[in-house]
Amino acid sequence: MAKTYEFPSDLRAGQEELHQVRAELSALLKRLPWSVEPLDGFSDDNGWRKVERPASPGWTADEQAEVEKLRQREHELAVFVSCHRFWSEVATEDRVEARMRLKHAHEAPPGE
Repeated sequence: MAKTYEFPSDLRAGQEELHQVRAELSALLKRLPWSVEPLDGFSDDNGWRKVERPASPGWTADEQAEVEKLRQREHELAVFVSCHRFWSEVATEDRVEARMRLKHAHEAPPGE
């Protein structure tokens, strides 16, 4: 039978916010041009597959600041979650399983 873990509410909240920040950052990066700096488009068919990119106008200062803000918050949350005091209470051999369960804790109702 699989072990269950009583994750502290602040750890669950930190993990949930980490999921949200990563999703927001991913969506933002998909909307932005492929290059931070303005660059001409190119086409290269000399490799094992053809690669093409349209010209990129680059990112605005606001877009760069938003990406940096989200990356910084993602880093803060990753450190908070991975260094939380809860992990010292989990047996070393169980930590990977517990970490994976925390990553999916938002999918199940609390207490399950």
